[in-house]
Amino acid sequence: MSSAASPEDKLVRMANQIGLFFKSQPRDEAVAGIEDHLRSFWTPKMRRQIADHAAAGGAGLDPLTLEAVQNLEKADR
Repeated sequence: MSSAASPEDKLVRMANQIGLFFKSQPRDEAVAGIEDHLRSFWTPKMRRQIADHAAAGGAGLDPLTLEAVQNLEKADR
């Protein structure tokens, strides 16, 4: 029996992969890099979905990624 990942789970996994790429950089640069990547390459719908997830507690998001998503949401308001 296999369980398919939900669209939200997929977004969390993808966002964390981006975060992992930037993790070796200083914290501020890493957060800015993640935020820039999400803004540049994710659709508005994807950004909205991950922002909603973050607003609901951000389960599964790494701390750097969560911070970047929260910053992105603030900037998009």
